[in-house]
Amino acid sequence: MQPPPAASTPGADSHPDAPERPTENMDSGPEAPHTDRVSGDEPLLAARVHRPSDLVRLLVGVLGIICVLAIAAFAHGTASGLEQDISKGTGQTPDVFIKLAGLISSIAVLILPVAFAIERLIKRDGLRIADGVLAAVLAHGVALATDLWVSEAAPATIREALTQATANGELTDPVHGYLAPVIAYMTAVGMARRPRWRVALWAVLLLNSFAVLVGRQTTPFSIIVTVLIGWTVAYGTLYAVGSPNVRPTGQTLLAGLRHVGFRPVTAMRAEDVPDSAEQGDRGRRYLVTLEDGPPLDVTVVDREQQAQGFFYRVWRQVTLRGITQRRSIQSLRQALEQEALLAYAAIAAGANAPKLIATSELGPDAVMLVYQHLGGRSLDSLPDEEITDELLRGAWRQVKALQSRRIAHRRLVGDAILVDRSGRVILTDLRGGEIAAGDVVLRMDVAQLLTTLGLRAGAERAVAAAVEVLGPDAVADSLPLLQPIALSRSTRATLRKLARERSQREREAVIEASHAAKAAEPGAEDAGAVSGRKAVRAEKKAEKGAIEDALEEAREEDLLSQIRHQVLLIRPQALVEPARLERIRPRTLVSVIAGAFAAYFLISGLMANDMSEAIATADWRWAGVAVLFSALSYPAAAMSLLGFVPEKVPFGRTVKAQVAGSFVKLVAPAAIGGVALNTRFLQRAGVRPGLAVASVGASQLFGLASHITLLMIFGYVTGTERTPTLTPSRTVIAGLLTAAVLALVVTAVPILRRFVVTRVRSLFAGVVPRMLDVLQRPQKLITGIGGMLLLTAAFVMCLDASIRAFDSDARLSYATIAVVFLTANALGSAVPTPGGVGAVEGALIAALTVAGLPTAIAAPAVLLYRLLTFWLPVLPGWLFFNNLTRKEQL
Repeated sequence: MQPPPAASTPGADSHPDAPERPTENMDSGPEAPHTDRVSGDEPLLAARVHRPSDLVRLLVGVLGIICVLAIAAFAHGTASGLEQDISKGTGQTPDVFIKLAGLISSIAVLILPVAFAIERLIKRDGLRIADGVLAAVLAHGVALATDLWVSEAAPATIREALTQATANGELTDPVHGYLAPVIAYMTAVGMARRPRWRVALWAVLLLNSFAVLVGRQTTPFSIIVTVLIGWTVAYGTLYAVGSPNVRPTGQTLLAGLRHVGFRPVTAMRAEDVPDSAEQGDRGRRYLVTLEDGPPLDVTVVDREQQAQGFFYRVWRQVTLRGITQRRSIQSLRQALEQEALLAYAAIAAGANAPKLIATSELGPDAVMLVYQHLGGRSLDSLPDEEITDELLRGAWRQVKALQSRRIAHRRLVGDAILVDRSGRVILTDLRGGEIAAGDVVLRMDVAQLLTTLGLRAGAERAVAAAVEVLGPDAVADSLPLLQPIALSRSTRATLRKLARERSQREREAVIEASHAAKAAEPGAEDAGAVSGRKAVRAEKKAEKGAIEDALEEAREEDLLSQIRHQVLLIRPQALVEPARLERIRPRTLVSVIAGAFAAYFLISGLMANDMSEAIATADWRWAGVAVLFSALSYPAAAMSLLGFVPEKVPFGRTVKAQVAGSFVKLVAPAAIGGVALNTRFLQRAGVRPGLAVASVGASQLFGLASHITLLMIFGYVTGTERTPTLTPSRTVIAGLLTAAVLALVVTAVPILRRFVVTRVRSLFAGVVPRMLDVLQRPQKLITGIGGMLLLTAAFVMCLDASIRAFDSDARLSYATIAVVFLTANALGSAVPTPGGVGAVEGALIAALTVAGLPTAIAAPAVLLYRLLTFWLPVLPGWLFFNNLTRKEQL
């Protein structure tokens, strides 16, 4: 049999209901064989699916409602003008016509849903009716809740925009109680996808809206909100309960093949790669045998599979700089045409790729692509001994052929590289590729294949094969793109798994070395000639050296570093600095959003209170006292760090580093910037990297313990002061109970227990030995703990002086101010904004207000405190940062 030409032919039945009965529609005809069957191991399709498109429509509807209410609230003049224009334009309409339109539309609004329900029940589609009824009930509830909110709690401008005064002085309903459920019902049952019913639906809605507007029974904003509520609730219901699954089955596939001229006998479902957000739209693959001729490889793609990973691809397009695949929103027809184009282009370029024989639609929600059967195994399934150097060179030759015509594959992972029985390499899964690709995208393909082959054959063999085929310059040019963010999602997951395994091996080596060193400690008879203190120091030093040696021996390079090293051996001058691919990082986005919200609430609180009188009568002598305590915090911070560093580090230089940290906090979250700066500073001061990290970690651990202890102590003291508005003693008790419950949950859940055990083990492998070193030096320990207490006292006194600057008679105790400071500081460390901007100010103002301080005093006091401890030190911090950096001390 001669296969038909590769053409896109529509399915046999393009009616929207075709997928509900595919076998009857497409199996008819005298030529249909009676022996066709689908492999019995084909997985059953889910009865319902959660479509990302429904969630997108839900979010759009919610955003639309918010925008309409915002316009009604803040553009009152526009809303009133719109209502007046509509009243003038419709004022000449005959009253009889208005009443007739209202009567007809009211009857039609009730009849239309019932008629559609009868039609669906006749076609045995009762599930859609059930979905519609559920959506209608929920929409009615949302409409009632909105009516209650508008009448009781909404701003007056919104109430005026959504209601209309009747002749007897009463207000109309803000949301139509019957229209919103009808719209939700019609949307949920899918009337909008059926042309005849869609026309009837819009006609009834327009007629009803015209009648109630002209009859002054509602407002334009009320109509818009009603439609949006019905529409939003419908799609929210569909996404929550799922839409009926209309994905084509194997029988539908056989019928579709007969429709384009083939005579299939069986269709066996091929083993699928597990779905992921990046490859979920590859489709379901079948091996089809024919009555005559070789078998076929057929891929079926439907809307549900195409939608998998929708939000992940959108996120990649938003955050990355123009290197992502442009197919987040793409019709099935476009996907079919793109794959056909890439298949023909790859073969024309001389690459080994599956030959596309035919394409066709399988109803309105699926397409199939028919390929010539090739056979063979994927690179992932090959054993290591079969991955020869010739196979590696074959893979690179295919990529070279594609890149000679500027074709990017975009997914050169192991399951996209096929090896047939003769050892020939074939590139599959071209659907995500790109024609006329740019240089960056082509270099990304090289970086991806280097990583894919390196995972199977090692970095040395992968680089050697690439250099032999592509040349050293092309391989070296890919190094800036050799970074996790430029690789496929499955490759990144594999690299993360390998990184966890390396870390685990390093931890085990350190723990084993520590145990071995302790076991090898000299006995009492060996240490008799040496004093006890010297013996202990010698043992600790030996244990520390053994741990460092074991860590050095166990340290392994990750695969990407190995690949860079191999390329640099060939091209030492190659550029290895990673290219900037991220347009915006998740941490930056979270920081911006959190900072925006915090700033909004802070400014709103400040604008709502008149602080001019408090500022005018401020006692600036107390502000000078606050400056002194703010300056004292930097020597205290230096003491708290040096107390956990046994090595000798200059105190003055450490104070400079703490001042430089004020500049770093401006561009990094408070809990991250200081740790990184102190670690770097200690390394530059001569402390080994592992010991520097351990020292900073020990300081942070002691700081956390002291923070919690002080909070509990001052909370108890404050609770016993009979302060009527602030009783932290209850808070402390609640906190302890919450911590106990969390501890029980962590202990009971295996995943959380393993997570905690792993982190605690790493802590004991690094930080705890460092703390033991410090315990051997009481003066160091006293310096560290004293520095922490002095640091807390300096900040508390600075806040107290800031309060007294605006209210010299403030009656807040030091214990209360300490609780306020410790709570706000903890919140600032948790919030991902630089220096806790916004969160700290809001927490301090709220806590001081609850403690009994007037807001007009608390707000300027907090602003003065943050000005002295966060904003003013930025300039000297920048100067010290540059000075230490220039001297290579930071």
